[in-house]
Amino acid sequence: MKKDIKDRKDIELLVNVFYEKAITDKQPGFVFRKIARENWSNHLPAMYDFWENIILFTGNYAGNTMNLHKYLNQITPLNKTHFDQWNILFIDTVDELFEGEKANLTKQRAINISGIIKDNILKYRSEINNIY
Repeated sequence: MKKDIKDRKDIELLVNVFYEKAITDKQPGFVFRKIARENWSNHLPAMYDFWENIILFTGNYAGNTMNLHKYLNQITPLNKTHFDQWNILFIDTVDELFEGEKANLTKQRAINISGIIKDNILKYRSEINNIY
């Protein structure tokens, strides 16, 4: 039996294993490689804070995930397939490493957050296209 997510060390493991998969993936990999080239040393700690807040309710994340994704979308347009593959990789990583209440919460929140970001990105792109 696998253990449940219980602390920041578990969050760091989850994020690190996920990014190892994501950076080599055909679909979202190019986005993660772009982040890695530009700001990897700041991005990973921010992701640890983000997921620690989402899963363990620490309140220690102060970033804006929507702005980051809008920036990425300007560099390379993101689409539904990118988000779907992100979900698959993230959920598979959680399932590979953990099980339990917090693991289930993590998967549920990941899908919800991904959906909100995807909907906003696609809506934003549609609004921009309508302007021009």
